[in-house]
Amino acid sequence: MPTVVALVAAMAVALTGCTAGADAQASAGGRREAADREEGPIRTALRGLVTDGEAPGAAVLIRDGGAARFTTAGVANTRTGRRIQREDHFRAGSVTKTVIAAVTLRLTVEGRLDLADTVEEHLPGLVRGHGNNGRKITLRQLLTHTSGLFDYTADPVLARQLADADKVDDTKAHSPASLVRAALAHRPAFAPGTKWAYSNTNYVLLGMIVERVTGRSYAAEARRRVLAPLALRDTSFPGTRTTLPAPHGHAYDARGGDWRDVTDLDPSAAGAAGEMISTLDDLSRLLGSLLRGKAVPKAQLRRMEDTSASGGRYGMGLFPVKLPCARTVWGHNGQVNGSYALAVSTRDGGHTLVYRLNSDGPPDPDAETALLTAEFCPDRRPR
Repeated sequence: MPTVVALVAAMAVALTGCTAGADAQASAGGRREAADREEGPIRTALRGLVTDGEAPGAAVLIRDGGAARFTTAGVANTRTGRRIQREDHFRAGSVTKTVIAAVTLRLTVEGRLDLADTVEEHLPGLVRGHGNNGRKITLRQLLTHTSGLFDYTADPVLARQLADADKVDDTKAHSPASLVRAALAHRPAFAPGTKWAYSNTNYVLLGMIVERVTGRSYAAEARRRVLAPLALRDTSFPGTRTTLPAPHGHAYDARGGDWRDVTDLDPSAAGAAGEMISTLDDLSRLLGSLLRGKAVPKAQLRRMEDTSASGGRYGMGLFPVKLPCARTVWGHNGQVNGSYALAVSTRDGGHTLVYRLNSDGPPDPDAETALLTAEFCPDRRPR
């Protein structure tokens, strides 16, 4: 699985949050405990992510055909001991890119965009300087992370500014253009189309292009073209809203040695690269529906799954995860302050696994592989 550059160093965070009511926790408890007892190998793998110190809590939702299984480990709130609920909202980070890629490809079906279009055609004069040239970067290269553009989250000036912010400040929201400018202060990593490197800057630019072409924000287009058609009612693009919808647990950052509460934050530094909020059920439905051809036509889905430009590492808003049993699942992960998530599915969309941690991790790769192997490689489960 590709290394996904997190937005952890590039997000302003606050030390406050809220807790869902005890009644909701109690009503869900019996169902959750039954699921935990049923899922020995899954819960063992999930508990490993928690006991290894990756997060205070973890949860996974698995759908296989018509059956759904939900399992948790650890806690959603270190103060009260509340456990993660299936309905909890959380920040999905770079899983946002799957939706933005789908929106972009739907616009190509309508003839409003073409993958061979250059950035310059839609955002004239924006990508210039320090060896960057929007005339030579295509939408296809943005989607596949082959543009060579510097990842703005790695800009040291921007990172220092945000690291110094110890509380949410609505006056310091970040515009997409300001994030792109931070990237353009650096030379590109390589000439467009010659190599592959994951860069959040690519999808921020795609969000700007969607807005330029449609006259509506990428969030509005995502709701209209993906979220509403797939009935993803608990998925949202918060913009500069700092709070999570109810119900939700807490989100934690382990830097400094203690679990620091970062539930509330300004997500504007993530933008089209990672601002989305969702639930386990919605992300499962997103991946399953997408891979069944319900979010984009089959021809565009094949492009999302085409990893030839990246040497097999990344398609367009999707990447393959090769498992020890020679099976491959498809999906995306996301990492943002206080949250890590991974949503994957078999290629036919019929078997999905979505799990999350309530810290920004990232998890140990072996522990994550153990979880996926426990579900998708039954012959390799511990006896």
